[in-house]
Amino acid sequence: MPALARLISLALLLLAPVASAAETPNVVLFYCDDMGYADIGPYGGKAPTPNIDRLAAEGVKFTDFYVAQAVCSASRAALITGCYNLRVGITGALGPKSKIGINPDERTLAEVFKSKGYATAMYGKWHLGDAPKFLPINHGFDEWFGVPYSHDMWPRHPASPKAWPDLPLMENDKVLKLNPEPGELTGAITDRAVKFIERSKDKPFFVYIPHPLPHVPLGVSKAFEGKTGKGLHADVIAEIDHSVGSVLEAIKKAGIDEKTLVMFSSDNGPWLLYGDHAGSALPLREGKATAFDGGVRVPFLARWPGKIAPGSVCKEVAATIDVLPTMARLIGAAGSDKKIDGLDIWPLMTQPATAKSPHEFYAIYWGRELHAIRSGKWKLHFAHAYPKPAPPGGSGKPGKYANLQIGDELFDLEADIGEEKNVASANPDVVAKLQKFAQTIREDLGESRTKQAGGGVREPGKI
Repeated sequence: MPALARLISLALLLLAPVASAAETPNVVLFYCDDMGYADIGPYGGKAPTPNIDRLAAEGVKFTDFYVAQAVCSASRAALITGCYNLRVGITGALGPKSKIGINPDERTLAEVFKSKGYATAMYGKWHLGDAPKFLPINHGFDEWFGVPYSHDMWPRHPASPKAWPDLPLMENDKVLKLNPEPGELTGAITDRAVKFIERSKDKPFFVYIPHPLPHVPLGVSKAFEGKTGKGLHADVIAEIDHSVGSVLEAIKKAGIDEKTLVMFSSDNGPWLLYGDHAGSALPLREGKATAFDGGVRVPFLARWPGKIAPGSVCKEVAATIDVLPTMARLIGAAGSDKKIDGLDIWPLMTQPATAKSPHEFYAIYWGRELHAIRSGKWKLHFAHAYPKPAPPGGSGKPGKYANLQIGDELFDLEADIGEEKNVASANPDVVAKLQKFAQTIREDLGESRTKQAGGGVREPGKI
């Protein structure tokens, strides 16, 4: 979009009324798996992503958007509940036949929409417990199609095949087939989402599309084999981009473009252990399974014609925990009767040039260890070990991790996005302030190293 047109569009948007708490937009939320910060065009990706590029060109791009932890279940628990994952008792990546899952007492994002009469659907990976009581249809979704956990947890795992049972592809609470090919997942999920939009266009709807890829094992449909000429990972990204395009086209054909908010993000950074089958987080440091920004800072795009200014950029700190309270405020849903950690970021979406982050600080855990605190441009790491591929694998096989160490180190992320230069000694007041924040969060959510239980932690659901 030309600069003059963008300025005119922004001016008209600012003159328009801010969305009221009684609006009922349709909402589409894409949530990819292990997609790195630099895997898509708006963030410097090399794979062709014209449809995702369109989300950025016609909406807002967040540059400093965080997940709760750089691993599957923990990240998804935070998105779905609006809480740090520790608050709802879920860490790591839950395996098949897990004895825990999302607690039925937690209000989910889908249940927020259901409270206002929305049709709700989910197509993709759940990973918040695979026992019947934990499945999506028991937590606010009218329908679900997908896999209950990561699709590498199956008998064809390259390193530990005997560790895993058959992987079910499910519809609601029924198993459709076992061990689906990775290459069939993206297309099947997209087809379901498009059909849901077509039949739901006359009433408000929420559709959650957590694509299982580009998490390994990689795979694409025949139409995308070798399509990019840049390798299998790029082909996977291109098929996900096509999914976005198909959904946008369905919205347009249904005549509901100006009534629909579309958001796009990822559950954590790239799994660098897999080498050429992993993506990229550059210029961020490290990747999945770390508290560096390459692990926990992810893409976030939001598009709503007439409400969100095209081509806008938000550089403030925000996170997946903010999606639930923002959507609740937007549609006029009641607040939760339990404490949540997310905050309303609608002003950041619609007025990114002037609005400020509602977060005084943001905590970054790994497991139950507090590894870092982000506040404004500052990020303080607390001494901890972290994994680094040495060397990474390739062609679908994992490499090996070396355990490295970082001390108490402070980074200015505006000047040093790669977290390379420790400036703690030059900023003792900043360090002291962030240490106080850390103590506050440890008392609330706990800390395994200091043996603090955390007064605000709730139990997960249990079998």
